[in-house]
Amino acid sequence: MAVAAGLVRLFRGAPQQPVGPDGKMPLADHLRELRARILRSVSVLVVAIIVALFFYDELSDLVSGPYEQAVGNIDVDSELIISGVGGPLLLQLKLSAIAAVIATSPYWLYQIWAFVMPGLHQHERRWTRVFSAVAGPLFIGGVAVGYYVLPKGLQVLIDFTPLGVTNLVDFDTYLSFFIRLLLVFGIAFEIPLFIVMLSLARVLSARTLAEYRAWIIVGTFVFAAVATPSTDPFTMLFLAIPMVVLIFVSEGIVRLIERRRRANDDTTDWDDDEASPLDETPSRIDDEADW
Repeated sequence: MAVAAGLVRLFRGAPQQPVGPDGKMPLADHLRELRARILRSVSVLVVAIIVALFFYDELSDLVSGPYEQAVGNIDVDSELIISGVGGPLLLQLKLSAIAAVIATSPYWLYQIWAFVMPGLHQHERRWTRVFSAVAGPLFIGGVAVGYYVLPKGLQVLIDFTPLGVTNLVDFDTYLSFFIRLLLVFGIAFEIPLFIVMLSLARVLSARTLAEYRAWIIVGTFVFAAVATPSTDPFTMLFLAIPMVVLIFVSEGIVRLIERRRRANDDTTDWDDDEASPLDETPSRIDDEADW
């Protein structure tokens, strides 16, 4: 029973010292909470990996589908292979792990946000539900877009194979390419959400976004060109264009947040990055004032 109670406390991560009226928490309790959230995320991830092992054949067909589609559209002799005695086992574990990471993304993204949430004001904490409802679908949506454009990128790369040469693609190398591309798309689709988070934390303002809008667009296309492992422009555009649209949407959300913030705070008539006016009216110093 003592061991079970200790595990419950470990996973709960409850503070040992009460949180003060100012909302502050000792550093040890912050670390204890962080440890608990990491343990929860890892536990859910392990369970998801075990479940994914039972669907290995379906996952293998899902991963090799873009490759088969790309090879079918070009006149190149190419084949997926697995090398080594332990190669099939390692491939199965790796494939199940990446499937578990994608499937549990709403949960571990929520754990990240829940750890950051206490630093926000009370009226801003309601955005937690919005974050947990949007972060997961955005990540999965980015992964889906990456999966959709993957055959085109593979087709361009494999088509460089000279005539009369057989292109033997190691499945583990292909899986790494597959994972990297899909994670790039998934993480890229989360960037607008983190822009909104920075606005909630009063780190980033709509005025700053508008001022650097042109550079943000250029940087988005540069990021898409560098992040996508294929050399064709179609994959880059399929990543850059949705990112630009999502950044514009996030800028609109940031403006709404600042508008509601100014409406709820009667003393704030200026932006977060604007200096408040000083009262330069001279005042009389009382002779009997205490110094």
